[in-house]
Amino acid sequence: MKDIVGVILAGGLGRRLDPLTRIANKHLLPVYDRPMIFFPLEKMARAGLKEIMVVCGERHRHEFERILGDGSQFGFSSLAYEAQIGEEGIAKALELAQGFADGRRICVVLGDNLFRDDIRDELETYRHQQEGARILMKKVSDPARFGVPVFDGDRLVRIEEKPTSPKSSYAVVGIYFYDTKVFGIIKTLRPSGRGEYEITDVSNRYRESGDLTYGYLDGWWSDCGTFESLYRATGLVRNQRLGIPEDCDD
Repeated sequence: MKDIVGVILAGGLGRRLDPLTRIANKHLLPVYDRPMIFFPLEKMARAGLKEIMVVCGERHRHEFERILGDGSQFGFSSLAYEAQIGEEGIAKALELAQGFADGRRICVVLGDNLFRDDIRDELETYRHQQEGARILMKKVSDPARFGVPVFDGDRLVRIEEKPTSPKSSYAVVGIYFYDTKVFGIIKTLRPSGRGEYEITDVSNRYRESGDLTYGYLDGWWSDCGTFESLYRATGLVRNQRLGIPEDCDD
């Protein structure tokens, strides 16, 4: 079986962080002591992934290339770039990685997701999963901002994107493992009511075919999509750097 490669999605306009994002891509903003994009790259490096693609906005591609270079600073054998034009949702951004994947399975991390856990164990779990997809979840205080899993006992029934009345207190975090079927699934999607091609719809397709597994993050996790979550992520990273104990629950 071909090895798994990494894809980091770092496009979008980051409108909720305006005016910070008028001249800088969200994923290049600082989180404590380094640019946000460094964190998912470091997690992939620690997990042993060697070939990575960063999907970024066309406007800021050269800035990503200047600060990340060829990926050797992280220990990667290669670091590729693909520019996303416009905003059509996470699934459409992921579709740009099809040529890079070249028939290999992928580990996808959203570039504004920061988390304490290493993903090596989850990567190994997925390596032993013959096909399909795997997603990770975390209990949060504000699930309505995210994709929310709906359970029947321990059985995952479906995932609802940003529901007004969440049926669980968990969020699907921005860490996904997909096999080669993902690109065919994306091509069949239609825009959601938000006008975007949703990654939640991709995962639900795998669930419908019985090919979706899931796990949980144990440590802290935060997205950086709002001022409050960016501030929180900075504090969590600082505490971890300085060895300050941090409650893992939201």
